[in-house]
Amino acid sequence: MEFKLEVVLMPVSDVDRAKAFYTEQLGFNLDVDHRAGDQFRVVQVTPPGSSCSISFGIGITDATPGTVRGTHLIVTDIEKARAELVGRGAEVSDVRHMTPNGFVPGADPAHTDFNSFADFRDPDGNTWVLQERGHQA
Repeated sequence: MEFKLEVVLMPVSDVDRAKAFYTEQLGFNLDVDHRAGDQFRVVQVTPPGSSCSISFGIGITDATPGTVRGTHLIVTDIEKARAELVGRGAEVSDVRHMTPNGFVPGADPAHTDFNSFADFRDPDGNTWVLQERGHQA
């Protein structure tokens, strides 16, 4: 039996602001923007190349906006991914990687899978992590 993660709910305070951030600044694809009166709206967006989407809106979760932490986006080139997001206007931390002595600046020189990171927040403070896997020189 397969169990596929397809959608993660993201609590936000302003649906239109979140929609603009995720589609314009992050380049996520807009899949759905559906309203049913004033009490229900769902917006679903998907990162390019991902099988899993995020949804936010009105009447879909009672979680407090800004409380989702550490949702990971896996990329094959963390420096290029960071540069693309920064070029779109997103505020992304510098890249860092883990060593036996803790984190140090820059991508892992060996590009070891799951060892290079950068972080950012959406307008509500939900946090995201870029993580490198499958780098090819």
